[in-house]
Amino acid sequence: MAELVAREEVRVSVGFHAFALQEEDGMEVPAPFPEERAEVPGVDFLTAYGKRLDFESAGHTHEATLTAEVWSSEPPVTGDVHWEAQGEAEIFSTTGNLSVETMSGVGEGRVELGRPDTLWKVRASCSGRAEVARLAVVDVPVGVERYLVQFWPAST
Repeated sequence: MAELVAREEVRVSVGFHAFALQEEDGMEVPAPFPEERAEVPGVDFLTAYGKRLDFESAGHTHEATLTAEVWSSEPPVTGDVHWEAQGEAEIFSTTGNLSVETMSGVGEGRVELGRPDTLWKVRASCSGRAEVARLAVVDVPVGVERYLVQFWPAST
């Protein structure tokens, strides 16, 4: 049975509809964010690159909330929230930490996975997309768009 190992919440300053989680050691990332990013808003909610995960937000400029969960094995699918977008991917982390990257080029925090040199499976879910798309046209919303990103070792 899957056990929750760690849970943390990070605020993300979204700009130009995008942010990323990438290997904290930037020298390990073949194309650091935002290089090679898909430039078509709304096309892909979650895109995996070498040691990087790009997220496509529904709002141009706003502050989102990201909850990262690390599990011992694949967690159950949560059915208590209406998710407007979901995606799955894999990411390899050399350090066991992922930095939060934004279009401003400034890392805004990190997600601690707790195990270096590990291939992680990832399930990402998002709510508040329709609302942030509407509000971000006239304001800079805070905490409207919410992400749940779950990680577990691919070897389980």
